[in-house]
Amino acid sequence: MLKHTLFSGLLLSGALVCASPAQAADGLTLEAGRTGESSNSFRLAVQWDFGKTLWQSDAGAVKLKGFWDAGIVHWAGKSATNLGLSPVFRLEFADQGGWTPYLEGAIGVALFNRTNLDRRTDLGSRFQFEDRVGLGVRFAGQHELGLRWYHYSNAGLKQPNNGIETTTLQYTRYF
Repeated sequence: MLKHTLFSGLLLSGALVCASPAQAADGLTLEAGRTGESSNSFRLAVQWDFGKTLWQSDAGAVKLKGFWDAGIVHWAGKSATNLGLSPVFRLEFADQGGWTPYLEGAIGVALFNRTNLDRRTDLGSRFQFEDRVGLGVRFAGQHELGLRWYHYSNAGLKQPNNGIETTTLQYTRYF
């Protein structure tokens, strides 16, 4: 199941990256993380930039930008996988000699392949909200390193609602 899911995710990401310019992805992200229950998580995602600055400070030192993020996460040790889609909003700060620091946040949706991840984690439903906060730097124009925290929960729509969190290190390559 894991091999099939990861292969499907890689195939989908490759197809999206090679799509026509009007639909082509703007970035590809790889993440590795750790949950509060000491399990590993691995994430592969593609991004589509909103294509405009949403807000800018008077001096131009701070900009609010955004992008769509679609990803697949495998939760090692829990035999679980989820697909997610989020609009991500990012505050970018003035370039620091080729390094652009940022803060980001998002609330999106995720669909898990199962609700019982282990004997302590019952999500209650396959549908979950995906909350994210992150920080990082973009460098050399096309590369990005960051730290992200994710929380998945069904917001009490169905009980139990144990939720799950993961903290990840992220690398993104922009095209």
